Amino acid sequence: MRNLILSAALVSASLFGMTAQAADVPLEAGKTYVELANPVPVSVPGKIEVVELFWYGCPHCYSFEPTINPWAEKLPADVNFKRIPAMFGGPWDAHGQMFLTLEAMGVEHKVHNAVFEAIQKDRKPLTKPEQMADFLATQGVDKEKFLATFNSFAIQGQIKQAKELAQKYGVQGVPTLIVNGKYRFDLGTSGGPEQTLNVADQLIAKERAAE
Repeated sequence: MRNLILSAALVSASLFGMTAQAADVPLEAGKTYVELANPVPVSVPGKIEVVELFWYGCPHCYSFEPTINPWAEKLPADVNFKRIPAMFGGPWDAHGQMFLTLEAMGVEHKVHNAVFEAIQKDRKPLTKPEQMADFLATQGVDKEKFLATFNSFAIQGQIKQAKELAQKYGVQGVPTLIVNGKYRFDLGTSGGPEQTLNVADQLIAKERAAE
C-alpha cells in the first residue's frame, strides 16, 4: 500500500491528457483506493468530507486545479470540501504556512489561483515571509496583517494540526484525496484527474448510503 502512495509523486504529466471514461472507475480496495486502518474524524460532523492534500510547488497539483475546482464548486450541501497543505519540510512548510495564513485571514479563495500561478508560471519562490507579503500586496492583501498573522501562535497550532492529519492519513505524495477520513487515493491509483474525481463521487455515494 505504501508503494501505491509513493507512486503519486511519480505520476507522469501524460495522465493529465487522459479523458474521462464513460463507465465508473472500478472501486477496488488496495488498488483504486486505500481504506485507512484508523479512520480520522471529519472537521464538520454530519457532513461527508473530501480533503485534498496539495502543495503550491507541485506541478501536478497545479494541473489538477482546472478539473477539481469546478467539481468542488458543484458538490451537494451534505459534502464539505477542504484543502490541507502537505508540509514535508523546506518550501513545503513555507507554502503551507502561507496557505493557512491566507485561509485564517479569509482571503485564500481570492488569491489561491494567483499564488499558484506566481509559483508555477512565474517561478517566484515565495518561500520567505517578506517575499510572500510583497507579492500578496499586489493582490490586495494587507501586508502588515499578513505578516502578523503568519507569525501568530494560532497559525503555529494549525501547522501542527495539518502535519498530524497528513501523518494520520498516511500521505506521502500530492495531490491526494481523502473521503470522510476513511479512503485515500490519488491520480496514480485512480488513473488520472477525471478518474480521481469519479472515484471520489463513488466513495461519497458509498458514505451517503451508509448513513
